[in-house]
Amino acid sequence: MASGLSRVWSGLSRARLSAVRLARPVSQTSTSTSTSASSAARAATVAELQPHAKGGHDHDEVNPFEKNPDYHGFSEDPVVDEWNKRLAFFFGISMIVIAGTFIHYLPDHGMRQWARREAERLVTQREAQGLPVLDENYYDPGKIILPSSSEE
Repeated sequence: MASGLSRVWSGLSRARLSAVRLARPVSQTSTSTSTSASSAARAATVAELQPHAKGGHDHDEVNPFEKNPDYHGFSEDPVVDEWNKRLAFFFGISMIVIAGTFIHYLPDHGMRQWARREAERLVTQREAQGLPVLDENYYDPGKIILPSSSEE
């Protein structure tokens, strides 16, 4: 199937390249006050204005699909192109999926979700016991052992 697609693609690219080479009239006048007859006489084609190459040779665009039908766009060399494709897909897809899965299943950072669940549990427990949700003393003052003043 890939060879069939490469044959179709090379035919389409040749047709597209030949359509681009059509000459198009370009006006070289700087003002629009000239008459239509003089503007038609001054019109030139793009091919006349821009020569193809400095040496006068007519170089066509090289189609990479003719040399390498499985061209992926990484390199002109087929072996390097294939290895670069493999590396790009490995790091671009496989590593992102693995890293994304790893990050998704990491434990709760900073224990924020646990702290929220624990606070909700304590609030429902204190409401069930009839105690206020917040007390003025964080710790029970009867359980705190203070040093005597003589020990300082």
